[in-house]
Amino acid sequence: MGTNERHDDDPVWDSLRSEVVAMAQAEPMLASYLHATVINHRSLEDALSFLLAGKLASPHISAMTLREVIREAFAASSDIREAIRRDLSAVLERDPAARGVAQPFLHYKGYHALQSQRVAHWLWNEGRQPLAFYLQNRISERFAMDIHPAARIGKGILIDHGTSVVIGETAVVGDDVSMLHEVTLGGTGKESGDRHPKVGNGVMIGAGAKILGNVRIGNGSKVAAGSVVLDEVPPHATVAGVPARIVGRPRTEEPALAMDQKLDAESAA
Repeated sequence: MGTNERHDDDPVWDSLRSEVVAMAQAEPMLASYLHATVINHRSLEDALSFLLAGKLASPHISAMTLREVIREAFAASSDIREAIRRDLSAVLERDPAARGVAQPFLHYKGYHALQSQRVAHWLWNEGRQPLAFYLQNRISERFAMDIHPAARIGKGILIDHGTSVVIGETAVVGDDVSMLHEVTLGGTGKESGDRHPKVGNGVMIGAGAKILGNVRIGNGSKVAAGSVVLDEVPPHATVAGVPARIVGRPRTEEPALAMDQKLDAESAA
């Protein structure tokens, strides 16, 4: 399916386009921008490729050229097509500041950086590593987030605010994960090989948390803001501190969905 073809059953796209039409009517100063970015397109992929290409273009590679690369990735990967919808829905469901899908689609750099990395990851797997690295650099410059193109990231991901998020080459992030600004999924030094964290499904990672080394963060666990995690975290555990230690259990099976960062009400471990 081409990226500019209309998807007959796409509630995310229908909601986005409806919201943007209303936005253009309410604020005429934005009408030209909103028509060019969303209203004139026939699918979510087509609109997103236009938006990302405009943000990632440089004097060396034009927006038109980048858009063709992004559209190629979208057309080739059903995983990416599913992820861009699930990620957008995740922002709407978990971020109280999001007033509909149009706001995060148009303005949230955490969403933009994540979708751009998905394109870079596709290029990496296709053997086009120089272009993947180029995109990594542009993502870092444009969105203040450094995500290696080889990192494997699941679906239904919320990267809230996004500034200073770092995700290393061999990191793996499961589905339905939420993380805030200044999170690092990094290494511990100069070791080579598989050296970055493996984050399970439904994990909540608070602002400023650093998870370092090839450690596993179990499904449904919670890492408190500002923590430094150097050891494995069991499933459904809450860890906090420097270095992090287990301080209890989340009150829900998937704390990433609840986005509750309080620790005082956690059940005892």
